[in-house]
Amino acid sequence: MSLLFFLTVCLIGLSITFFALYVRSIIGEIEEDDREFMDPLPPTLKMLWPLILIMANSIVQFYSNSYLDRLEKKLAKTGVGYILNAEQFVGLRFVSAIIFLFIAAFLVISLKVEQSLLVFLVAPLAGFVFPLVWLSDARKRREISVIKTLPVYLDFITMAVEAGLNLIGALQQAMNKGPESALKNEFSILMRDLRAGVSRSDGLKRMSDRLDIKDVTSFVNAMIQAERMGSSMAKTLRLQSDQRRTERFQRAEKKAMEAPVKLIFPLIIFIFPVTFIILGFPIVMKFLNQ
Repeated sequence: MSLLFFLTVCLIGLSITFFALYVRSIIGEIEEDDREFMDPLPPTLKMLWPLILIMANSIVQFYSNSYLDRLEKKLAKTGVGYILNAEQFVGLRFVSAIIFLFIAAFLVISLKVEQSLLVFLVAPLAGFVFPLVWLSDARKRREISVIKTLPVYLDFITMAVEAGLNLIGALQQAMNKGPESALKNEFSILMRDLRAGVSRSDGLKRMSDRLDIKDVTSFVNAMIQAERMGSSMAKTLRLQSDQRRTERFQRAEKKAMEAPVKLIFPLIIFIFPVTFIILGFPIVMKFLNQ
């Protein structure tokens, strides 16, 4: 074990040394990061950002443009595209793998794990996959947030349009009064497109493509159809608002009906055995004493 410990320390030292030399050789080639139109970085990413940029500029050249384009679209649908681009996300995956490797080395040295080789093989792979898991979780949370707040924003937009405002004014009022959510950011982008001269239908289609959520797509299609047919915008908005609110109640009822079914497994596995043990223990002890 002492020999393994010595070899592990030597390998970690050599890895740090070579990595430091590699970073020093390419640090002058890193382009200045322009974040004028990007969201501020979270605290964790801010600490790792120089290392992410190094990885993004040195490793991303081995990836094809088609893969980066698909990744860029995936980031846009999750909202992470406002924080980092596809190249930086690839760099984040490699940085995560390195961090997991160092954590595994620390655990192996501290706990004296026997299967150290397996740990060193699995840890970087887990770190490389972890950002994808985080991206999937961000997508789910974003979708839940949009679906939850869509009826609220539609109510505000409907009341503003019925009061005589145009769509841009109604969106502005909804953003001022509505709750903070991913949908608010998307409406702000829609307003920016409309003020830049983009047609209403094209702006709505762009928002629908960015979110890729069924409820938003249905709302956008109804708005575009109403504009093409010359229907009343206020009436269309009122119908969409009522429909989204009804669907929200139906989803809540569905989850309430699913709750007893989901409770069966923990009841059978965890709660019932403990209950039977508590009830049967005094009876068993009474028979044993007799």
